[in-house]
Amino acid sequence: MSTPHIAANKGDIAETILLPGDPLRAKFIAENFLENPVQYTSIRNILGFTGTYKGKKVSVQGTGMGMPSCAIYSYELIHFYGCKNLIRIGTAGALLDKLHIGDLVIGMGACTDSNYASQYELPGTYAPIASYELLSKAVRKADEMKINYHVGNIVSSDMFYSVNNSSAKWAKMGVLAVEMEAAALYMNAAYAGVNALCILTISDSLVTGEATTAEQREKTFTNMMEVALSLA
Repeated sequence: MSTPHIAANKGDIAETILLPGDPLRAKFIAENFLENPVQYTSIRNILGFTGTYKGKKVSVQGTGMGMPSCAIYSYELIHFYGCKNLIRIGTAGALLDKLHIGDLVIGMGACTDSNYASQYELPGTYAPIASYELLSKAVRKADEMKINYHVGNIVSSDMFYSVNNSSAKWAKMGVLAVEMEAAALYMNAAYAGVNALCILTISDSLVTGEATTAEQREKTFTNMMEVALSLA
């Protein structure tokens, strides 16, 4: 049963799935963390794999960049393949000076400048939030690993390059970091009654100017991968 974007049969994909934006990060996770990984899709070079992690079936699927792309993949995974726990793992830009390169951010809520929520025709402003069940497990694992992490609000932006720099305004409201996918994932999950969580690694700072390379972002941010895999 293929969809327009995923070439998999029912049962090929686990109920718990990791969702990196970068398909090569999905490949890296499959090759380095999963036992007996099987690639189930490569449509548009967006790669998906299923294997086991400590005896539990888990999948990992690239989603591409931005909320429209993440929304397409997460919708199909939920509604056509039965995914129940969807965990975005990605990179983010720090908005506060207390966050540093390599720190984890666990997104309790996801603000957004997107109009994605308009489709639900709600009588107000919706606040996309994570699954508390997944969030609490992720926090316990991060504590166990003794790694630097922060839990709080993030912002999912439609714009990577913007003519108006709004980072200081989000920072004033205590928003920790900016990324581009979580809000749509949280809304898709809420509407379908399934669980979603976004775990991010700080790859650059809009405060200090620190930054990492593309290869570092693809292959070295393994703490968030281990935390996410522990949720299976």
